[in-house]
Amino acid sequence: MWQRIQTLFLVIAILCLASSIFFPVWIYNDPIGQSHQLFPLYYSVIQNNVNNTQYFPYSLTGIFAIAALTLAVMEIGKYKNRILQMKLGALNSLFMAGMILCAVIFSNQMVKTFEAGGYGLGMWLPGVAVLCNLLANRFIRRDEKIVRDSDRLR
Repeated sequence: MWQRIQTLFLVIAILCLASSIFFPVWIYNDPIGQSHQLFPLYYSVIQNNVNNTQYFPYSLTGIFAIAALTLAVMEIGKYKNRILQMKLGALNSLFMAGMILCAVIFSNQMVKTFEAGGYGLGMWLPGVAVLCNLLANRFIRRDEKIVRDSDRLR
């Protein structure tokens, strides 16, 4: 299992998805001393050492991240059934696309509201995870083709 390159790509995707939950998607510090941070699970405003947190609808991004993370872990475990592994990879791509879409929509809302701010690491890590998932699916398809070609020769 670990000697296959697609497993390494899936592990990288898992690490990116897990760490993206803890890094902010968008950050803005007001001149008046307020700190606005959008995480995949919540939106936080810190003013005078008082933290105001809003979870809904921002937690939708985190829900997609956790679902994609769970699917990637399941996908690694299904290495003996490559067809199912490819289907899980395709479903996982949809969940990651949903995560990226939610993060872009919510962060663009914040940019329009405050007309400033910067994107954090939580915005870019899901893109790396999608790329790794696509590469893993490509190598899974290649393995399946090799197995089918060798069965045909017998």
